[in-house]
Order: sequence, then C-alpha cells, then structure tokens
Amino acid sequence: MEESASAPKCVLAARRISKSFGAVPVLFSVSFDVCEGEVHALIGENGAGKSTLMKILAGFQPPTSGDILLDGEQIDLPPNGEAEDLGIVLIHQELNLAEQMTVEENIFLGRELTSRGFLDRLTMRRQVEVLLKQVGLDIAPTARISDLSIAQKQMVEITKAMNRNARILIMDEPTAVLTPSETKLFFRQVEQLKKRGVGIVFVSHKLAEVKEISDRVTIMRDGQWIGTKPTSELSLDDMAQMMVGRELSDLYPPMNEVDVDAPVILGVENLSTGKVKNVSFDLRKGEILGFSGLVGSGRTELFEAICGVVPVDSGTIKFDNEVVNFKSVSQARNAGLSYLTKDRKGKGLLLLQKMAPNMSLFSLPKFIKNMMIDQKAEEKALARGIRRFDIRTRDADIRVGDLSGGNQQKLLLAKMMETDPRVIIVDEPTRGIDVGTKQQIYHFIAALAAEGVSVVVISSEMPEIIGICHRVFVMREGRMMGALTGTEINENEIMRYAAGLKEAS
Repeated sequence: MEESASAPKCVLAARRISKSFGAVPVLFSVSFDVCEGEVHALIGENGAGKSTLMKILAGFQPPTSGDILLDGEQIDLPPNGEAEDLGIVLIHQELNLAEQMTVEENIFLGRELTSRGFLDRLTMRRQVEVLLKQVGLDIAPTARISDLSIAQKQMVEITKAMNRNARILIMDEPTAVLTPSETKLFFRQVEQLKKRGVGIVFVSHKLAEVKEISDRVTIMRDGQWIGTKPTSELSLDDMAQMMVGRELSDLYPPMNEVDVDAPVILGVENLSTGKVKNVSFDLRKGEILGFSGLVGSGRTELFEAICGVVPVDSGTIKFDNEVVNFKSVSQARNAGLSYLTKDRKGKGLLLLQKMAPNMSLFSLPKFIKNMMIDQKAEEKALARGIRRFDIRTRDADIRVGDLSGGNQQKLLLAKMMETDPRVIIVDEPTRGIDVGTKQQIYHFIAALAAEGVSVVVISSEMPEIIGICHRVFVMREGRMMGALTGTEINENEIMRYAAGLKEAS
C-alpha cells in the first residue's frame, strides 16, 4: 500500500497495527490508509475488527503496537475524540445529537462562539447557513433535531464534522437506516465532500453501496488485513468471498414447501391501532411470511399491537384458532408467540451484562429454582445457544456490548428460542450485519420453518424478503396494499405496492 508519485496525498495511515484487550488479541498487524478526496471502504464480517480499527484511527483506542501516521509523520493521537482538533472525525452508527436542541446548537455544541462574554448567535447562525448550503441540506438552522428525518440527522452530523474542519471522516454504517432515496441524496453529499478534498472511510455491510460509492476497498477477516484493491477491480462476489473466506452462492437456503392445508396458527382480521388501519392476514404452520414497505409504513406497529406492546383499538386476533388480546409481551410469549425487536441495543439486550443473564432473561421463570436463579441451567442454555446459532466469542463471560452486531443478533435469536415458540416475529433480522452472518441467519430461519415453526420477517431489505419468504404482504401508511405469492414476489411488484401505485382490489 505504498504511495506512488502520482497518487493522491495520503492523509491518515495505520501501519502494522495490533490490538489486544487483556490477553485477547483482536487486531493482527493491520495496515490501512486514506487519501484526500477519496472514499476508502472498510468491509468485513461482524467481529472482523473494523470497529476497533476505526476507534484507533480516531484516537478513541490506543494501539497495542504499530504506528499511526498523519501527513506522513508518526503521531500519538489524543484520546476521547480530541483528534477532531486534528481534523479526524468519527461519525458513529448511533448518531450523537442532542434531540431537543436545534441544528445550530448541535453544530456548535461545546465549541460555541462568544462575544463580550455572551453567545454570538448571529455569527454562529451565519456560519451554519453556509455549512448547510455546502452539504446541500435544505433545513433551517433553528430546526429541532427531533423533527428531522434520519437522513437529515446524518447530514447534520457531517455538517458538525465540517465545522471542525474535518480532513478525514470515518463513517460507521451511515446508510443502515436510510431509505433508497435518502441514500442517493447522502451519496451526492459524499461526492461533494470528495471534491473538497475530504478523505472518507466508509464502513458498510451493503456491498452494492460499497461498489457504487468507494474508490478503494480494504477487506478484513478475523482481525487481519486480507487485501486492499481499487473498487473497479472487485465484483460483489469477490468482496463477499474475501470477507468470509468461502463461496456464498447459497446465500438464500432452499425453500421448504408449505402445505396449502396447513393449519392457520395466527389470524388477524381488520386490526386497527393508532397507526394501523384495518389490516387482515393469516400465517400458516411452517410458513415464512414477509412484511415489506417503506420506512414508516406501519409494519412494526402492527406486530407490536399483536404482541401486546401497544393496545389494539379494534379488530380480531386469533392464535391457534382462539381469540386473543395480549396485554404484554410476556403474555404473548407464554402463549407461544415471540417477538424479536429491531432495536437490539436499546430494547433487546442488556449491553452491560454478560451473555448468560441476557440469554435467560426472556424466559426467566424456567431458570428459577428455590426462589433463586439456577446459574448452572443458565450456563447450559448459553452453551446450547452458542452451539446452535454459532455465536462467536473467545470468552463466554464477555459483556454483550462488546460482541459484534452479528453475534448480538444471534444471541437474540437464541434467547427467543429458549421459550420454544410456535410463532416468531423477527423485525429487521439482518440490519447492520455482514453478508456471512446474513447467510447464517437466513439458514436458521429456514430450518425453523422446516421444523414447523411459523415465522414473520419484517424487513426493509427487499432481496431478503424475496429470497426467504413464501408469501409477502406490502404495507403503506398503515394499510395493507397487497399480498404477493410465487413469481409476483419481485422488486418491481413490491415497490409498486409500497409506493401506492398499485393496491389489492
């Protein structure tokens, strides 16, 4: 990865970086660099070491060995985000904005301008207006962050970085929660940043986006550097194979056939809540049912109502041919219906706790013995879950927050299956997860269906809806727009329903 005479200037570089946490090594002599005016994608499976490398590049973690170079000179980066003063800005996947403050207040937060001991609001507003124009963001500096879309919030984070004179932007899964149209807008802004000479580290599991936006790609696997190549020399299959070290031609598993006479395990008729309007559908034993639609279409709200998270205003829910009205997730669980939230970090897991208590929490009554938690039973359940779902960790006592995103998702699946559900509802099963772990989760879901478990998959990723579901329902603005089967399950038909261009008669 040496620079040639004609190559763009390398701004930030890691040379032979290794990192260990205690006795556990996580990076092994990794080299990486980013040049001015380029997008350098960093890809790899969950647990490959990408997050650790990013934190080292931004000064949040010191390397155990190796060198960091800034403009060709060796440097010890200041800790705790202070490397921003050098122009190195890390934008985390979970956006770091004060929701109740305005755009201009967030952009100058901690760096407010003053005049004669008072806030110089006029100067700050003028500077924010210039910055917003530079990144193409058409919002008022006085707009409250909580009123913005996810895409707009992402651009406010970038505007904050530009206000810190960012030379290097390190972005962790910046498009994970963006719609396709929002992603296109975001990419246009990235191109503008490139033209201004900003070097961008783009971390993503969406390989098609990596192919579209990046100039170079570095692949990591198991804490090691696998290779760095111009993006033009790599196909999507090349990237995937280098990431996982194996062919991924069987990304989606073979579909088991669902008996047309299989019993209906879950039936919903004319269900309405605050955001859902007269939705009806049924789910048969051993079926994988997909729910598609644009962000805000009401899919999550529908199943939160079914599972007792939010109240039902009207309509009928039948579970195993009996009318039910669950008042809580625990009631639904006890009946045999389990819901896996899309917010694994906020609602699904206790990030500061170890794996064993997380594993048992959802089915806690079965782990109580003589009024105490049976720790041996917990440990057996964890060992069972680790084996069944291939949860990869060097230490079973690790805090869950230190697991990769893919292994957190596998732990959630294992935790849910401890209740022996007959129906599982999985909301955004592979958001922010690498292609190798996606393959595993798709095969887990197919195996569950083959065993007779009924599965609902709520997903914004159209390829996985098409690849693993027997039938697909499409929602828009809280309403059911259409039901697709067989060859009807394709991107064109799904988008026509999702966009309101077509509706079931």
